[in-house]
Amino acid sequence: MPVKTYRDALRDAMAEEMRRDESVVLLGEDIGVYGGTHLVTNNLIDEFGPTRVIDTPIAENGFTGAAIGMAMGGMRPIVEMMTWNFSFLAADQIIQNAAKLRYFSGGQVSVPLVIRGPNGGGVQLSAQHTHSLEGFYGHFPGLTVVSPVTPHDAKGMMLTAIREPDPVIFLEAGALYGTKGEVEDGDYTVPFGKARIAREGTDVSLISYGRQVPMLLRVAETLEGEGIDAEVIDLRSIRPFDSETIVNSVKKTNRAVVVQEQWRWFSVASEVAAILQEQAFDYLDAPVERVSGAEVPAPYARNLELAAFPNEQQIAEAVHRVLYRKDN
Repeated sequence: MPVKTYRDALRDAMAEEMRRDESVVLLGEDIGVYGGTHLVTNNLIDEFGPTRVIDTPIAENGFTGAAIGMAMGGMRPIVEMMTWNFSFLAADQIIQNAAKLRYFSGGQVSVPLVIRGPNGGGVQLSAQHTHSLEGFYGHFPGLTVVSPVTPHDAKGMMLTAIREPDPVIFLEAGALYGTKGEVEDGDYTVPFGKARIAREGTDVSLISYGRQVPMLLRVAETLEGEGIDAEVIDLRSIRPFDSETIVNSVKKTNRAVVVQEQWRWFSVASEVAAILQEQAFDYLDAPVERVSGAEVPAPYARNLELAAFPNEQQIAEAVHRVLYRKDN
């Protein structure tokens, strides 16, 4: 299989669907002539023109509302948020309209809309550009929320998202855009609601999503040198959520560490811990550990940004706590 970057895999998916389906259009700030802040849409305007790759004003609430109307009318718009933080300006449209129109219409109206863009930190964009919003949008019924890690999944999940009849919140990690991996040629999809076992193991389950997953794989390699066999679970999908995979993993390993970039309180890691307590309590030999971002706005300075997000040492220490508790 050819090796591609994460951004190229996303671009390929959108371009392939635009060639296949003329109802697919792109909207966002600087996505056309400029090619997108992260170059995900680079050169697409050359092939598809300004009526299908639409440069919008700096008005998230306006162009998101326009995209919802387009979707209701039979088109399949893909909206880029320059960063997901800017979606706060469009939250009323996303939550009050896109997520609820099928319900309001008794199933008569669908909103086949994808909203995509960089989520989370790792690229020094400071506090107003560095939120992790998977917990926020994952809270609302009517929205599908996904966070692919590999270029293979980025393409396959984007193809799935574009073909969905309901709105999809597609969270990309800005720090992953340049990462590389094998990507299948041709048309393939990756289903939502199914986690990926990125590494099999028997001693502890390391669970995360987004840009934390490569970190977990590095930690697992280090732990192997200590004789610890860690399993790594890539959630991939926040809503719908794959409870079965994480529960089965913990039934095998008897211990779990959940890692997230977002803040600890009211978060995805909290939900994972609750699911494991409800469905795998009798298999747990230690409480579920959560490793989360610091409870501060994201700093700009590189050294402080690194300190504000989970690191390999923190994860390894959490693994040691669940393995070597005195009451085990």
